Amino acid sequence: MKLRRVTPGEGSQAKAAWLGALNPDVGRRGLLAAAGLGLGAAALSPSLVREAKAQGQAPKTVQVKTICSNCATGCGLVGETQNGVWTSQEPWFEHPINQGSLCSKGAAAREHVISEKRLRYPMKLEGGKWKRISWDTAMGEITAKLKDVRAKHGPDALMILGSAHHSNETCYGLRKFSAFWGSNNVDHQARI
Repeated sequence: MKLRRVTPGEGSQAKAAWLGALNPDVGRRGLLAAAGLGLGAAALSPSLVREAKAQGQAPKTVQVKTICSNCATGCGLVGETQNGVWTSQEPWFEHPINQGSLCSKGAAAREHVISEKRLRYPMKLEGGKWKRISWDTAMGEITAKLKDVRAKHGPDALMILGSAHHSNETCYGLRKFSAFWGSNNVDHQARI
């Protein structure tokens, strides 16, 4: 396959040339050679190539061995941090339970901490729009509503349902809250 330079006035001829290059008679090698030439020319363009410059000292990476909190299995993983921020995670191959493998929840453990979708402060729906409120306001309103339900209907009016998406610590806290509330109306979808 021969490549040629197209001048600005050759609009329909250039289109015909490209369509001709896409016919079934063009072999795989010819197509790859043309693609390689195009990418090489683009890479050598002065606007795309610049000298690399050092940005200072690289941040120190610290590896921390930890246990996944997504279920009661206790799989191990190694979290990598830079300046106190969890940047990545690696398998803990020597861990006796999971030996370096993780389920989908364990593999996404870092997302529970750094996700942009994570709720970081209390929100309240007012007039169809979500409004940020203080922690004290949120706790005060929730406490008042729970006390009102308990006063009107008793402690068994509240049902607490756990989830496999909760951490072990969250499930423990829900069960303790239910006991302090005075009810045994607590369940979990796994029931183990």
